Amino acid sequence: MSAPHGTAASPFRQPRAVWAVAFACVISFMGIGLVDPILPALAKNLHATPSQVSLLFSSYLIVTAAAMLFVGWFSSRFGAKRTLVIGLAVIVVFAALAGTSGSINGIVGFRAGWGLGNALFIATSLAVIVASASGGFGGAIILYETALGLGIAVGPLLGGELGGISWRGPFFGVAVLMAIALIATAIFVPDLPKPKHVTSPLAPLKALRHRGLLTMGIMALLYNWGFFTMLGYAPYPMELDAHQLGLVFTGWGLLVAAFSVFFAPRLQARYGTAPVLYVNLAGLSVVMAVIAAGVATPTVVIVSVIVSGAFIGINNTLTTQAVMLVSPVERPVASSAYGFLRFIGGGLAPYAAGKLADATDLSVPFYLGAATFLLAIPVLASGHGLLREAEQHTDEGGESVAPALTPVGKPASGSTPRIIVAVSAQAEAAAIVDAAARLARDTHSPLEVVHVQLTAVVEELAADTETPDQARAAVTAHLDRLAEQGVPATGQILTTVGDHSAAGRVLARHAADTGARAIAVGRSPHGPLTQFAEGSFTTALTHAATCTVVLVAPDSAPRQLTSATLPALRDGAA
Repeated sequence: MSAPHGTAASPFRQPRAVWAVAFACVISFMGIGLVDPILPALAKNLHATPSQVSLLFSSYLIVTAAAMLFVGWFSSRFGAKRTLVIGLAVIVVFAALAGTSGSINGIVGFRAGWGLGNALFIATSLAVIVASASGGFGGAIILYETALGLGIAVGPLLGGELGGISWRGPFFGVAVLMAIALIATAIFVPDLPKPKHVTSPLAPLKALRHRGLLTMGIMALLYNWGFFTMLGYAPYPMELDAHQLGLVFTGWGLLVAAFSVFFAPRLQARYGTAPVLYVNLAGLSVVMAVIAAGVATPTVVIVSVIVSGAFIGINNTLTTQAVMLVSPVERPVASSAYGFLRFIGGGLAPYAAGKLADATDLSVPFYLGAATFLLAIPVLASGHGLLREAEQHTDEGGESVAPALTPVGKPASGSTPRIIVAVSAQAEAAAIVDAAARLARDTHSPLEVVHVQLTAVVEELAADTETPDQARAAVTAHLDRLAEQGVPATGQILTTVGDHSAAGRVLARHAADTGARAIAVGRSPHGPLTQFAEGSFTTALTHAATCTVVLVAPDSAPRQLTSATLPALRDGAA
C-alpha cells in the first residue's frame, strides 16, 4: 500500500485534534493499571478486606458493561465529539470524587460513575482519531497504538509512584490529566458528522441472537473472568509496596502492548486466528494454575503475572478480530454487544473471587480463573466452523467479512495483461497510482487501482477507517485523473477486517485469476520494518503472488519484491 518514497511520512505530524484525543487515550489506557499498585494500601488504610477492595473493579466494569448497550445509540444521536467530551467530563468528576472519599464504599460508588465515563470514551476514541487524522488512517493507527502502549506500560508505574505518596494520588492524578485532555478535546476536536442512521438502543442485545457473536462474546466473558481475577487479586500475595507493584505491572503492561501490536498479527498470519487463540487460552490457564499453586511464594506470583502479559496482549487483539469476522451486524453494534459480555465477565470475577477467598483460601480464585480460561477453549471450538467460514466467505446478511473485492467503474475490456496497484486512504496514494501508471504506459498495459478499505483492530477496539462512500470516491478520483492522462484504468475496493496478510493473499489470487502482469505497492507509512515483516500485507502478497510484485515510488525506478529480497529490506530497516 502507499506511502512516500524514502522516509515514510511521520505519523506524528497530526492535527491538534488528534493529539488531544491521543493524550486522553494514554490516560484512559492507564486506567486499570494505575489502580492496581494501591490495592493493598487501600485495604490497609481504609480497614477493608481484599474482597471489599475488589469491588472497585466490579462496580467500574459492570457499569461499563451496562453502558456499552446504549453508547452506540448515544454517539449516533448526539455525535462523536459530544460523546467523547461528556465521557471525559464524567471521568474527571468521579476520579476526583474517588480521591476525596474516606471510605471504601464511597470509592466503589465513584468508580461506578468512572465506568460510565469510560464506556462513553472508549466507544468513540478510535473512530475520532481516525476521522481527525491527516493523510489517512495509517498515521492515526500508529498514533493510537503508541498511546495504547504508553498507557498500559506507564499506568502502573505512575500509579506506583503516586500511590507511594498516598493512595489518593492515582485518583487525583487521573482527574488532573483527564481535565487537561478534556479541555484540549473541547477546543481542538471539530464537530464530526453524525451517522446517517441513529443506532437503536436495543441493537446490541438483538445482535446477540446471532450465534457467532454470542459464542465469541461468551468466550470473551470467560477470558475476562480469569483476567480480572488475576488483576484484582495478584497484588496481595506479592507482598510488595505500591512502588514495587507499579514496577511489576509496568513489566506486565509492556508485554501486553508489545504482543498486542507486534506479535499477534504475525502469529495470526502464520497459524490462523482460532489455533492461536486455543494455544493462548491454554497458556493463560497454565499461568493461572501456577499462580494458584505458588500463591504462598511471592516470586512465583510476580514472574507469572509479568509473563501473562504476553498471552493477554495476543488474546485481546485476536478475540476482537474474531468478533468482527463472525458478526453479521454493523461494527459499532458488534463492538457494543461484545463489550457488554466481556465487561460483565470482568466485573463479576473480582466479586466472586473475593467471596471465594474469604470462604476458602487465596489459591481458590486463581484455580477458578484457570478453569475459566480452559472452559473458553471448547466455547471457541463450538464456533470454529463459523470463524473458518467467515474468513473465507460472506456473512448471512451479505456483508463481506473476509477480504473481498468490489468493482468500481466500468469493467476491464480486452485481454491485455493489466498492472494492479494497491493503495489505501493515504495522502500519497495519488503519487503511487501515478507511478504505477508510468509503469503501465511503459509496458502498454491497462491499470487496475485497488483501494484497500480497512477495519482497524487495535487491542480490544475496532473502527472502520473510512465509509464505503469515501472508499468509492477515492477510487473514482484516481480513475478520473488517469482518464485525463489517457491511461485506461479500472477500479476495485478491497475490504478487510484487521488481517493484512489475508488481504494480501486475496489480492494475489485476484491477480492470478485475471492474468495480471504485475502488482505495484508503495512504501508503508508504518515504515519498512513493519511493511516487510511476516504477517504484513506486502509480505503475504509477495509470497502468494504468481506474477511480479514491485515497489514503486514517484521519483525512482520500480524495485522488484521477492521472498529473497524481503528479509534484506526488513533487516536493513532494523
